[in-house]
Amino acid sequence: MTLKIWGILGLLLVTSYWTLPLESRSAPQASEQQMDFISLFDGKSLAGWEFDPVYWSVNEGVMVGEITAETLLKNNTFIIWKGGEVGDFELKVDYWISESGNSGVQYRSDRVKDVPFALRGYQADIDGGNRYTGQNYEERKRTTLAYRGQKTRISSQPDSILELRDFIERNAWKGLNLTAELGDRSELGALIKKGEWNTIHIVAKGQVLKHFVNGVLMSEVHDEDTKNSMSQGLLGFQVHVGPPMKVMFKNILLKKG
Repeated sequence: MTLKIWGILGLLLVTSYWTLPLESRSAPQASEQQMDFISLFDGKSLAGWEFDPVYWSVNEGVMVGEITAETLLKNNTFIIWKGGEVGDFELKVDYWISESGNSGVQYRSDRVKDVPFALRGYQADIDGGNRYTGQNYEERKRTTLAYRGQKTRISSQPDSILELRDFIERNAWKGLNLTAELGDRSELGALIKKGEWNTIHIVAKGQVLKHFVNGVLMSEVHDEDTKNSMSQGLLGFQVHVGPPMKVMFKNILLKKG
């Protein structure tokens, strides 16, 4: 009797499973979510991007930003996505950077007047020495908004201070308010593989900006600075002023909203 009951129950369960809608019985949600992302780089050309060809190219299926001894920069230069502005979004990208390299993923940014291929705004920092990788640095504006390992709340400068540079100290915004420690800065840095490919994942939702590297949250900013925060803007990648270096990007995936 018991065996018969279990047999009937098993048959009912199997029948119920196969009569469910496909989306209700599909286990690999991660792959479904990945389908919401669009690729911004075809691995063959830089179509859809604006850039200085002296510094940006495609080689063996990857986007390459490079400074040589003959092409040293006077200003940071960017390759800028021509697909419009991003507001709330997620971006996933694999990167490799040389030991002397300094770069970053620029987002919710605007152009710098009279400087070609230049952006200012939020940046997920990347560097070959892993001193800054994962932090939130605002290019040409409020500077550091969160160091690696920090969750911060950003407040505005007092009304009496009109120039941003007057509210910056030691390359950090004075309105950086630490609300929580995400982990030890050095220990988090050890999770980033020097001289190898790593993955940056940016999640920007409203005032909250999260930077992940290799799946680990490295910094989180709650930008409550109503005077200076940006809700949308341009997206790009940076090559920084400095010695000869190389940075490479691939698997550039974007999901808006």
